[in-house]
Amino acid sequence: MTTLGYKFILEDTEFDGFKVQMDTAKTYEDSVRRIEESAKGIPYDILLLDIQLSNPTEGPAKTGEDLGIYARKVSPDSKIVFMSSFSDNYRINSIMQTVDPEGYMVKTEIDQKSLQAMVNTVLNSPPYYTQKALVAIRKKMAQDISLDENDKKILYHLSIGTKTKDMVKYISLSLPGIENRKRQLKSLFGVEKQNDQALITASRDKGFI
Repeated sequence: MTTLGYKFILEDTEFDGFKVQMDTAKTYEDSVRRIEESAKGIPYDILLLDIQLSNPTEGPAKTGEDLGIYARKVSPDSKIVFMSSFSDNYRINSIMQTVDPEGYMVKTEIDQKSLQAMVNTVLNSPPYYTQKALVAIRKKMAQDISLDENDKKILYHLSIGTKTKDMVKYISLSLPGIENRKRQLKSLFGVEKQNDQALITASRDKGFI
């Protein structure tokens, strides 16, 4: 419903010198297919990405952040704007580092005027941020959360109940290496004196799993 609402507003708006035509996709796989097809002909001017995507496949879930990283390689001329309910410093700054998008909009701050302003700004003079996103970006982080693939795999396997000793079957680290990474992750997410469930909850709240 939200996606259709954005589509209706933007396609119904009379912009100066252009009209919007908007495609939609719910899954990572469908999004990749559409972006690849457009890159072969007329690339999308703007890609609006949510962090949370439908993931019908098994294994670690692909996120909008993963999609943004891929889109940068496949369709470098497309502008990227994230539209997400996540407004915390950790998640936004992670995306700023990995994708460097032309915009970030927190969903609670999105309305008709902000959508229209975003399109005009991103096409003509990016970036565009809603207020909460701008506050998060401006705040200096004591520690920036930037997770590599092994960190993400550890969080994923914790979330599905894999025991630490069994993670060596799926992650290219030794058992001491995995335990050390877990300690680092707990420190990074501010739950260093708590159990694994606290780490799962914190990383899920910030959209990493």
